[in-house]
Amino acid sequence: MRALVTWGGWDGHEPDKVGALFAGWLREAGAEVTLTDTLSCLDEAAEVAGYDLIVPVWTMSKIGKEQALNVCAAVAAGTGIAGCHGGMCDAFRENVDWQFLTGSQWVAHPGNDGVAYRVRIVSDDALVAGIGDFDVTSEQYYLHVDPAVKVLAVTDFPVAPGPHSVNGPVAMPVAYVKGYGQGRVYYNALGHQANVIDHGAPAEMLKRGLFWAARR
Repeated sequence: MRALVTWGGWDGHEPDKVGALFAGWLREAGAEVTLTDTLSCLDEAAEVAGYDLIVPVWTMSKIGKEQALNVCAAVAAGTGIAGCHGGMCDAFRENVDWQFLTGSQWVAHPGNDGVAYRVRIVSDDALVAGIGDFDVTSEQYYLHVDPAVKVLAVTDFPVAPGPHSVNGPVAMPVAYVKGYGQGRVYYNALGHQANVIDHGAPAEMLKRGLFWAARR
């Protein structure tokens, strides 16, 4: 398997550490990994399409229109894409092609970092089999989500109070999958910093997600 892990953007999400974590897991499983801190790796459509898996770790930032379309075309043709937290679904806020591909967009995290909340497993899919509900202290992501996704795990709002609280209980996706053409998309909202996802249930979920998404 050939995988591309590209990292950058807002330093607060430790993209260097998260990117290295993903690359390490993939290499341990025998993948050939390109780890880079530039988006120029997305410039050539044929090169992007040659990967079996793309793992973006880019909070905010800007992506060129053709770069985004190259990723979309690669995934539509069978390349997988997988990632976490802001590194995949708070990336490139101005690019709707990216949002359509990845399946959600971060819009808020009431209470900011340090919120204690529960992640509930809501599927019997192999991606979460044997992983029970667990607690996290981190940012609790509120997402705008593609209704086509298959939800694997959720977290319940509100925990931290805010103007959203008047709407009552909301089960917000934490982990989900979707299809995009012939490709597979996996997303997990955990991962504000590397130490949130480098152990336990979050690590296991993400490892499974990476390999599930990769080209069959």
